[in-house]
Amino acid sequence: MKTSASKGAPNDGVKGSIDWELRPGGMLVQKRQPLESSSSTMIKIKVSHGSHHHHLTVPAQSTFGHLKGVLTWETGLEAKEQRLLFRGKEKEDEEWLHMVGVKDMSKVILLEDPASKERKLEEMQKSEDILKACEAISSVRTEVDKLHKKVVALETTMVEDKEFSILTELLMVQLLKLDSIAADGEAKVQRRAEVRRVQSYVETVEKLKARNCGAFSNGGNSNAVAFESGVGSLKSTVITQNWEHFE
Repeated sequence: MKTSASKGAPNDGVKGSIDWELRPGGMLVQKRQPLESSSSTMIKIKVSHGSHHHHLTVPAQSTFGHLKGVLTWETGLEAKEQRLLFRGKEKEDEEWLHMVGVKDMSKVILLEDPASKERKLEEMQKSEDILKACEAISSVRTEVDKLHKKVVALETTMVEDKEFSILTELLMVQLLKLDSIAADGEAKVQRRAEVRRVQSYVETVEKLKARNCGAFSNGGNSNAVAFESGVGSLKSTVITQNWEHFE
């Protein structure tokens, strides 16, 4: 309800109209205006976080929860990871800055929650362990790549039976190395894939060895075995006894 100052209300030389409001009970009183100057006032706060200091500008009528939100952008700490102290007492998110005495240039202390700090240290250690495991797996992968070339060479190269056994043993050594690597997360996935790859090479070598033995038993000692590349079929050919050995 709005009425002019000339009707039933003292003017006191004030220009313009006055806003009135009707209270419960029928009392007519001057309408209260919001404290715009107070609510829009910005204050500077100095937040100490260990050896770091943050100078923030926030509305005077803010909560400590709002202040934590601003600090998240400044420090990277989530609100639940923060503890704010003012005048030696920890403040709750719902408490208002101006209600507890925080003014322009007041100092607030930020502490990281101990449980959160410990959890981060554990995550950092876990990440380091995964990185080390990935590096160890990569080293094994390099060795397996070299052995794979020898497996491929067996399909077209004539060798003694003991070469199959030696190659199998070398592959098994790499399996043991993989088994000794403590892996988690991405490293665990990489280790599993590498184990399967080595196992497939071992199976391939065993099949080639069986074909080699079968060919010798059918063709006699004067015959050796040559495998057609990419096909895996056998053909017997008469060759000398000059064997090729892997270096």
